[in-house]
Amino acid sequence: MIARPSFTGLPDAGAAQPAPTSLDIELRLLIEAVYLRYSYDFRDYAGASQRRRVVHAMTQLGCATVSELQARVLHDPAAFMQLLQYLTIPVSEMFRDPTYFLGLRQQVVPILRTYPSIKVWVAGCSTGEEVYSLAILLREEGLLDRALIYATDINPQSLDRARQGIFAIDRIRQYSTSYQQAGGTRSLADYYTAAYGGARFDPSLRENVTFADHSLSTDSVFAETHLVSCRNVLIYFNRALQDRALGLFHESLCHRGFLGLGSKESVDFSVHGSRFEPLVREERIYRKR
Repeated sequence: MIARPSFTGLPDAGAAQPAPTSLDIELRLLIEAVYLRYSYDFRDYAGASQRRRVVHAMTQLGCATVSELQARVLHDPAAFMQLLQYLTIPVSEMFRDPTYFLGLRQQVVPILRTYPSIKVWVAGCSTGEEVYSLAILLREEGLLDRALIYATDINPQSLDRARQGIFAIDRIRQYSTSYQQAGGTRSLADYYTAAYGGARFDPSLRENVTFADHSLSTDSVFAETHLVSCRNVLIYFNRALQDRALGLFHESLCHRGFLGLGSKESVDFSVHGSRFEPLVREERIYRKR
Protein backbone atom coordinates (compact mmCIF):
# COMPACT_ATOMS: atom_id res chain seq x y z
CA MET A 1 0.00 0.00 0.00
CA ILE A 2 1.44 3.38 -0.98
CA ALA A 3 1.68 5.81 1.91
CA ARG A 4 -0.51 8.84 1.36
CA PRO A 5 1.26 12.21 1.07
CA SER A 6 0.31 15.20 3.13
CA PHE A 7 -2.83 17.02 1.98
CA THR A 8 -0.92 20.09 0.84
CA GLY A 9 1.30 18.19 -1.60
CA LEU A 10 4.09 15.66 -1.90
CA PRO A 11 6.69 16.07 0.87
CA ASP A 12 10.33 16.75 0.03
CA ALA A 13 12.55 13.90 1.15
CA GLY A 14 14.27 14.74 4.40
CA ALA A 15 12.64 18.16 4.73
CA ALA A 16 10.73 19.14 7.84
CA GLN A 17 7.07 19.63 7.02
CA PRO A 18 5.19 22.67 8.30
CA ALA A 19 2.48 22.02 10.83
CA PRO A 20 -0.95 21.76 9.17
CA THR A 21 -3.12 24.83 9.46
CA SER A 22 -6.69 24.73 10.71
CA LEU A 23 -7.85 24.91 7.10
CA ASP A 24 -5.62 21.97 6.17
CA ILE A 25 -7.14 19.91 8.96
CA GLU A 26 -10.70 20.86 8.05
CA LEU A 27 -10.08 20.03 4.40
CA ARG A 28 -8.62 16.65 5.26
CA LEU A 29 -11.56 15.85 7.50
CA LEU A 30 -14.04 16.92 4.80
CA ILE A 31 -12.45 14.70 2.16
CA GLU A 32 -12.32 11.77 4.58
CA ALA A 33 -15.96 12.33 5.50
CA VAL A 34 -16.96 12.36 1.83
CA TYR A 35 -15.14 9.07 1.34
CA LEU A 36 -16.72 7.41 4.37
CA ARG A 37 -20.24 8.72 3.70
CA TYR A 38 -20.48 8.55 -0.10
CA SER A 39 -17.52 6.33 -1.18
CA TYR A 40 -16.11 9.07 -3.42
CA ASP A 41 -12.35 9.09 -2.90
CA PHE A 42 -10.65 12.47 -3.36
CA ARG A 43 -7.90 11.77 -0.84
CA ASP A 44 -5.16 11.57 -3.47
CA TYR A 45 -6.22 14.55 -5.54
CA ALA A 46 -3.70 17.39 -5.81
CA GLY A 47 -3.86 19.46 -2.64
CA ALA A 48 -3.57 23.04 -3.92
CA SER A 49 -6.20 22.57 -6.64
CA GLN A 50 -8.52 20.77 -4.26
CA ARG A 51 -8.16 23.52 -1.68
CA ARG A 52 -9.19 26.19 -4.20
CA ARG A 53 -12.22 24.20 -5.32
CA VAL A 54 -13.42 23.48 -1.79
CA VAL A 55 -13.02 27.10 -0.71
CA HIS A 56 -14.96 28.21 -3.80
CA ALA A 57 -17.69 25.67 -3.08
CA MET A 58 -17.86 26.82 0.51
CA THR A 59 -18.54 30.37 -0.66
CA GLN A 60 -21.11 29.33 -3.27
CA LEU A 61 -22.97 27.12 -0.81
CA GLY A 62 -23.06 29.85 1.85
CA CYS A 63 -20.85 28.13 4.43
CA ALA A 64 -18.65 30.21 6.70
CA THR A 65 -16.19 27.37 7.35
CA VAL A 66 -15.17 24.06 5.82
CA SER A 67 -16.48 22.37 8.95
CA GLU A 68 -19.91 23.86 8.28
CA LEU A 69 -19.70 22.56 4.71
CA GLN A 70 -18.77 19.14 6.02
CA ALA A 71 -21.79 19.04 8.32
CA ARG A 72 -24.08 19.95 5.43
CA VAL A 73 -22.80 17.33 3.01
CA LEU A 74 -22.81 14.62 5.67
CA HIS A 75 -26.51 15.13 6.38
CA ASP A 76 -27.76 16.32 2.99
CA PRO A 77 -27.01 14.23 -0.13
CA ALA A 78 -28.24 17.08 -2.32
CA ALA A 79 -25.57 19.33 -0.81
CA PHE A 80 -22.98 16.67 -1.55
CA MET A 81 -24.06 16.59 -5.20
CA GLN A 82 -23.58 20.35 -5.30
CA LEU A 83 -20.11 19.98 -3.81
CA LEU A 84 -19.29 17.24 -6.31
CA GLN A 85 -19.71 19.69 -9.19
CA TYR A 86 -16.85 21.73 -7.75
CA LEU A 87 -14.64 18.78 -6.83
CA THR A 88 -14.77 17.20 -10.28
CA ILE A 89 -14.48 20.30 -12.50
CA PRO A 90 -16.91 19.26 -15.28
CA VAL A 91 -15.26 21.38 -17.99
CA SER A 92 -14.46 20.15 -21.50
CA GLU A 93 -14.65 21.10 -25.16
CA MET A 94 -14.86 19.38 -28.53
CA PHE A 95 -11.62 18.61 -30.36
CA ARG A 96 -9.59 20.29 -27.65
CA ASP A 97 -5.95 20.41 -28.79
CA PRO A 98 -6.82 19.63 -32.43
CA THR A 99 -3.36 18.28 -33.24
CA TYR A 100 -3.99 15.48 -30.74
CA PHE A 101 -6.96 14.30 -32.80
CA LEU A 102 -4.94 14.79 -35.98
CA GLY A 103 -2.27 12.56 -34.46
CA LEU A 104 -4.89 9.91 -33.75
CA ARG A 105 -6.13 10.09 -37.35
CA GLN A 106 -2.70 9.82 -38.87
CA GLN A 107 -0.83 7.51 -36.50
CA VAL A 108 -3.37 5.44 -34.55
CA VAL A 109 -6.36 4.93 -36.86
CA PRO A 110 -4.38 3.04 -39.54
CA ILE A 111 -3.44 0.44 -36.92
CA LEU A 112 -6.93 0.31 -35.40
CA ARG A 113 -8.23 -0.55 -38.87
CA THR A 114 -6.38 -3.85 -38.69
CA TYR A 115 -8.66 -5.09 -35.88
CA PRO A 116 -12.07 -6.64 -36.64
CA SER A 117 -13.53 -4.62 -33.76
CA ILE A 118 -12.13 -2.03 -31.39
CA LYS A 119 -12.81 -0.80 -27.88
CA VAL A 120 -12.06 2.74 -26.73
CA TRP A 121 -12.09 3.98 -23.14
CA VAL A 122 -12.59 7.71 -22.52
CA ALA A 123 -11.68 7.99 -18.84
CA GLY A 124 -12.94 11.09 -17.05
CA CYS A 125 -15.27 11.95 -19.92
CA SER A 126 -16.93 14.86 -18.08
CA THR A 127 -19.90 16.19 -20.07
CA GLY A 128 -19.02 14.21 -23.18
CA GLU A 129 -17.40 16.62 -25.62
CA GLU A 130 -14.40 14.37 -26.17
CA VAL A 131 -16.63 11.31 -26.55
CA TYR A 132 -18.53 12.90 -29.43
CA SER A 133 -15.28 14.19 -30.94
CA LEU A 134 -13.86 10.66 -31.01
CA ALA A 135 -17.14 9.25 -32.32
CA ILE A 136 -17.07 11.74 -35.22
CA LEU A 137 -13.44 10.92 -35.95
CA LEU A 138 -14.14 7.17 -35.93
CA ARG A 139 -17.19 7.60 -38.16
CA GLU A 140 -15.21 9.56 -40.72
CA GLU A 141 -12.51 6.90 -40.65
CA GLY A 142 -15.02 4.08 -41.13
CA LEU A 143 -14.51 2.58 -37.68
CA LEU A 144 -17.48 3.69 -35.57
CA ASP A 145 -19.75 0.84 -36.62
CA ARG A 146 -17.27 -1.71 -35.27
CA ALA A 147 -16.23 0.27 -32.22
CA LEU A 148 -17.43 0.18 -28.64
CA ILE A 149 -16.69 3.32 -26.62
CA TYR A 150 -16.71 3.27 -22.84
CA ALA A 151 -17.23 6.79 -21.48
CA THR A 152 -16.68 6.94 -17.72
CA ASP A 153 -16.76 9.59 -15.04
CA ILE A 154 -17.51 9.84 -11.32
CA ASN A 155 -19.97 12.70 -11.67
CA PRO A 156 -23.52 11.43 -12.43
CA GLN A 157 -24.72 14.87 -13.51
CA SER A 158 -21.88 15.13 -16.03
CA LEU A 159 -22.71 11.66 -17.35
CA ASP A 160 -26.37 12.66 -17.78
CA ARG A 161 -25.34 15.70 -19.81
CA ALA A 162 -23.00 13.53 -21.88
CA ARG A 163 -25.84 11.12 -22.68
CA GLN A 164 -27.95 14.03 -23.93
CA GLY A 165 -25.27 15.26 -26.33
CA ILE A 166 -26.44 18.88 -26.18
CA PHE A 167 -23.75 21.56 -26.06
CA ALA A 168 -23.82 25.35 -25.85
CA ILE A 169 -24.55 26.85 -29.24
CA ASP A 170 -22.23 29.78 -28.60
CA ARG A 171 -19.25 27.43 -28.48
CA ILE A 172 -19.95 25.70 -31.78
CA ARG A 173 -17.93 28.17 -33.85
CA GLN A 174 -14.79 27.35 -31.86
CA TYR A 175 -15.61 23.65 -31.98
CA SER A 176 -15.97 23.87 -35.76
CA THR A 177 -12.58 25.54 -36.10
CA SER A 178 -10.95 22.90 -33.91
CA TYR A 179 -12.69 20.14 -35.87
CA GLN A 180 -11.24 21.40 -39.14
CA GLN A 181 -7.77 21.72 -37.59
CA ALA A 182 -8.14 18.13 -36.35
CA GLY A 183 -8.47 16.89 -39.92
CA GLY A 184 -12.25 16.86 -40.16
CA THR A 185 -13.43 15.77 -43.59
CA ARG A 186 -16.88 17.37 -43.55
CA SER A 187 -18.57 20.27 -41.78
CA LEU A 188 -19.24 19.93 -38.07
CA ALA A 189 -22.74 21.21 -38.82
CA ASP A 190 -23.43 17.87 -40.49
CA TYR A 191 -23.42 16.25 -37.06
CA TYR A 192 -25.80 18.45 -35.06
CA THR A 193 -29.09 20.31 -35.16
CA ALA A 194 -30.10 23.37 -33.20
CA ALA A 195 -32.44 22.20 -30.43
CA TYR A 196 -33.21 22.76 -26.76
CA GLY A 197 -31.36 26.07 -26.83
CA GLY A 198 -28.15 24.38 -27.91
CA ALA A 199 -26.54 22.13 -30.48
CA ARG A 200 -27.92 18.58 -30.26
CA PHE A 201 -25.51 16.07 -31.75
CA ASP A 202 -26.71 13.18 -33.84
CA PRO A 203 -27.92 10.42 -31.46
CA SER A 204 -26.42 7.80 -33.78
CA LEU A 205 -22.98 8.98 -32.66
CA ARG A 206 -23.64 7.46 -29.23
CA GLU A 207 -25.27 4.23 -30.32
CA ASN A 208 -22.01 2.40 -29.62
CA VAL A 209 -21.20 4.39 -26.48
CA THR A 210 -21.65 3.03 -22.96
CA PHE A 211 -21.73 5.77 -20.32
CA ALA A 212 -20.86 4.49 -16.86
CA ASP A 213 -19.72 5.54 -13.41
CA HIS A 214 -16.08 4.67 -12.78
CA SER A 215 -13.51 6.06 -10.36
CA LEU A 216 -9.82 5.99 -11.13
CA SER A 217 -9.27 6.27 -7.38
CA THR A 218 -11.12 3.14 -6.29
CA ASP A 219 -12.35 1.05 -9.22
CA SER A 220 -10.53 -1.59 -11.25
CA VAL A 221 -10.19 -2.38 -14.95
CA PHE A 222 -13.45 -3.52 -16.55
CA ALA A 223 -12.51 -4.36 -20.16
CA GLU A 224 -9.66 -4.88 -22.59
CA THR A 225 -9.31 -1.83 -24.83
CA HIS A 226 -7.34 -0.75 -27.88
CA LEU A 227 -7.24 2.97 -27.06
CA VAL A 228 -7.49 4.80 -23.75
CA SER A 229 -7.98 8.56 -23.91
CA CYS A 230 -7.68 10.28 -20.54
CA ARG A 231 -6.93 13.94 -21.06
CA ASN A 232 -6.58 16.73 -18.52
CA VAL A 233 -7.54 14.43 -15.65
CA LEU A 234 -4.17 13.35 -14.25
CA ILE A 235 -3.17 16.97 -13.63
CA TYR A 236 -5.63 16.98 -10.72
CA PHE A 237 -4.08 13.86 -9.11
CA ASN A 238 -1.05 13.56 -6.87
CA ARG A 239 1.77 11.24 -7.90
CA ALA A 240 0.38 8.17 -6.14
CA LEU A 241 -3.00 8.47 -7.86
CA GLN A 242 -1.40 9.24 -11.22
CA ASP A 243 0.56 6.00 -10.91
CA ARG A 244 -2.60 4.10 -10.02
CA ALA A 245 -4.46 5.47 -13.04
CA LEU A 246 -1.61 4.75 -15.45
CA GLY A 247 -1.41 1.23 -14.04
CA LEU A 248 -5.12 0.76 -14.78
CA PHE A 249 -4.65 2.03 -18.34
CA HIS A 250 -1.72 -0.31 -18.94
CA GLU A 251 -3.71 -3.24 -17.59
CA SER A 252 -6.73 -2.35 -19.73
CA LEU A 253 -4.84 -1.93 -23.00
CA CYS A 254 -4.41 -4.86 -25.33
CA HIS A 255 -0.97 -5.80 -26.63
CA ARG A 256 0.51 -2.67 -28.24
CA GLY A 257 -2.58 -0.62 -27.43
CA PHE A 258 -2.59 3.19 -27.39
CA LEU A 259 -2.82 5.79 -24.61
CA GLY A 260 -3.63 9.48 -25.09
CA LEU A 261 -3.03 12.05 -22.36
CA GLY A 262 -3.52 15.80 -22.01
CA SER A 263 -1.02 18.36 -23.26
CA LYS A 264 0.41 18.93 -19.76
CA GLU A 265 0.50 15.26 -18.79
CA SER A 266 3.13 12.58 -19.32
CA VAL A 267 4.09 9.04 -18.37
CA ASP A 268 7.76 10.02 -18.05
CA PHE A 269 7.97 10.27 -14.26
CA SER A 270 5.56 7.49 -13.44
CA VAL A 271 6.54 4.09 -12.08
CA HIS A 272 4.81 2.83 -15.24
CA GLY A 273 6.77 5.08 -17.59
CA SER A 274 8.94 2.29 -18.95
CA ARG A 275 5.82 0.30 -19.87
CA PHE A 276 4.86 2.82 -22.56
CA GLU A 277 6.72 4.23 -25.53
CA PRO A 278 5.98 7.57 -27.21
CA LEU A 279 4.25 7.32 -30.57
CA VAL A 280 3.57 11.03 -31.06
CA ARG A 281 5.41 12.54 -28.10
CA GLU A 282 4.42 16.16 -28.69
CA GLU A 283 0.74 15.16 -28.65
CA ARG A 284 1.13 12.83 -25.64
CA ILE A 285 0.15 9.73 -27.59
CA TYR A 286 1.84 6.58 -26.29
CA ARG A 287 1.87 2.89 -27.10
CA LYS A 288 1.96 0.01 -24.67
CA ARG A 289 5.27 -1.86 -24.78
